[in-house]
Amino acid sequence: MLRKVFFSFHYQRDVWRVNPVRNSWLMKPDHETSKFLDAAEREKVWRGGESAIKTWINEQLNGTSVTVVLIGSQTAGRQFVNYEIEQSHKQKKGLLGIYIHQIKNNNQQQDNKGRNPFDDWCITENGQKRLLSQTYQTYDWVNDNGYANMPNWIEQAARAAGR
Repeated sequence: MLRKVFFSFHYQRDVWRVNPVRNSWLMKPDHETSKFLDAAEREKVWRGGESAIKTWINEQLNGTSVTVVLIGSQTAGRQFVNYEIEQSHKQKKGLLGIYIHQIKNNNQQQDNKGRNPFDDWCITENGQKRLLSQTYQTYDWVNDNGYANMPNWIEQAARAAGR
């Protein structure tokens, strides 16, 4: 099934690690993705301040069925990654995380594994408190063969969310 996906990540630190993930997704015949913000566009949006950034995020989330959080060493706790997770959860989108720390950057370096950003969110379901990390799956791009398996992960997240 065709899925429109939003990718959430820490732009400054991880854009080099994100590109192989996004490019592998773009090569699949059954994908659709939200617009990728290049450096020049990003600067323009960021100059508009928090309100402009949130407006852009909301526009990009519109019509998506799944948000994929690409987890680098400093992704957890980032203001706008948190906003993207919060909005995706509120809108009942499928959510999943993919650790990208083992993907090499432009200097051919790997990074440290970051915290799971879903650990920062607690929800109450049926009177029971639980972390989003108990609800949403995470995978490792390298160890779990993300190139081959990401379409399945996205489909599973969408179906779990009833989409």
